[in-house]
Amino acid sequence: MPNIKLQLGADFTLTSGQETPAVFVIRPEAGAGQRVLEERWHADPSTGFHDYTDLYGNMCRRVTLPAGTFRVAYDAMVSTSDDLDPFAPEAPEVPIAELPDDALLYTMPSRYCLSDELFYAAQDLFGSLPRGWSRVQAVCDWVHEHIEFGYGSSIASTTAKDVYESRKGVCRDFAHLAITFCRALNIPARYAFGYLPDIDVPPPYAEMDFCAWTEVFLAGRWWMFDPRNNVRRRGRVTIARGRDALDVAMVTTFGAVDLNNMTVRADRVGDDVRSLV
Repeated sequence: MPNIKLQLGADFTLTSGQETPAVFVIRPEAGAGQRVLEERWHADPSTGFHDYTDLYGNMCRRVTLPAGTFRVAYDAMVSTSDDLDPFAPEAPEVPIAELPDDALLYTMPSRYCLSDELFYAAQDLFGSLPRGWSRVQAVCDWVHEHIEFGYGSSIASTTAKDVYESRKGVCRDFAHLAITFCRALNIPARYAFGYLPDIDVPPPYAEMDFCAWTEVFLAGRWWMFDPRNNVRRRGRVTIARGRDALDVAMVTTFGAVDLNNMTVRADRVGDDVRSLV
């Protein structure tokens, strides 16, 4: 399997009126065909930290933000597959009775994915379709075609039901709605996010940001679906996954904090890359 190297990272500037505990989830996961070759963290002013792995296996960094303005930057060289996102059109759905125990969690409603409230909508739209990969793809096609992408079109409390009704959202909302429809069809689905470089993507390029997508359990394993872009891409690097975005926020603060600025980048080595740190 051919690999490519990516230079990627993120930079946050935050302001707080008091010391505030925080958790950052911005480091790529290890394994699944991707490997962190080099990495650097930078904090200004310098502060102590503690790394841990959460309940979903995600790498997290705990810090206490000092009062005032604080900057944290992460920069890494990552090796990952140069292949397009995996594709298995014959993959079948797994009956509920045959699901692994740890997949059952992802058939249940969660904070943003109210599959019980969109049950009838999912059944009306997709309940009669042939089961398997094609039905999940039909879900993603519907979300991609019916939801208008736009920054500022949703807020922190926006649920998949809100997105279904408003027909607007950002990439996390696209992922939440696809997850919700799948769960309403008894197909395990979970939320994932990470870095997605613009490889083989024609200009004009959108401003780089974190990307959210959906992972669905078919044929005994998890598969990636991207209802926002709805095309197979290369160079996708996963940071974390959970029930929905609540489980894997890039930054969680335990107190009032203003986000002044955030930049994200992901470039294939050899392209026009810029150092963050």
